[in-house]
Amino acid sequence: MRFVSGGQYHARFAFGDLQVVSLYDGYIDMPPTRLRDESGNPLAVVPDTVPLAEGNLRLPVNAFYITDGTQSVLIDTGASDALGPTMGLLYDALAEAGIERGDITDVAITHRHGDHVHGLIAPDGSEAFPQLQTVWIGAGDTAVFTGRLEPIRDRAVPIEDMVAINDWVTAVPAPGHTPGHTIYDVRSSAGQLLVWGDTVHVPSLQFDQPHIAWEFDGDQSEARTTRAALLEQLSEPDRFVAGAHLDSPGVARVTRADRGYAVEYLA
Repeated sequence: MRFVSGGQYHARFAFGDLQVVSLYDGYIDMPPTRLRDESGNPLAVVPDTVPLAEGNLRLPVNAFYITDGTQSVLIDTGASDALGPTMGLLYDALAEAGIERGDITDVAITHRHGDHVHGLIAPDGSEAFPQLQTVWIGAGDTAVFTGRLEPIRDRAVPIEDMVAINDWVTAVPAPGHTPGHTIYDVRSSAGQLLVWGDTVHVPSLQFDQPHIAWEFDGDQSEARTTRAALLEQLSEPDRFVAGAHLDSPGVARVTRADRGYAVEYLA
């Protein structure tokens, strides 16, 4: 995985015979009380190594566009105008990267939360991707296609088990954060990339202490188990991660550290 170029809202990586484009949708601030210990209680002490913005955790929100020049998929879509003025930059990021929204036919959603799925609908109420054909999403999360997302329902393909969505991406159920939380396993001649959605929310803490969970993990115990398994897998050679809430642009390596793991960003 090699950083090639970037701008204010995007970063482009060469990944063997694929290109990976990170797309920045903005950020959302959350109180540190969202962090949970192993008993499910708010974390008593937030380490000084965890940066705060006016007392809040600032979570970047990233999506990822992956292409081999013929096939392409957009993984997650940001929030559009659903979650406030600090988000909804995905469309600017796509334009900056030279990616036409009208060329996007396949979208893969990691899970049902608004900062990942609401970007399917633009602020004016139109479909953000007018040539959209297929939206992959975990079967446990398909109920999200109501209200503003109702027009997309007929193109949603529920993921119930591991399934190839194209020649180089496989959807892998990874429940815990939500029932339908799904990661996307991307393979190229350069190795393996896991686009892992909300497996980690606070990278400055949860790599070092992966037992710490998040209030909005629907099943905190299951989310911990999923995170532990993925971190172990990612610590092997030639494996990379792309995370929605990793520090932008959100593409990194994972290595073993004294207590847990460490993250090494690639740009």
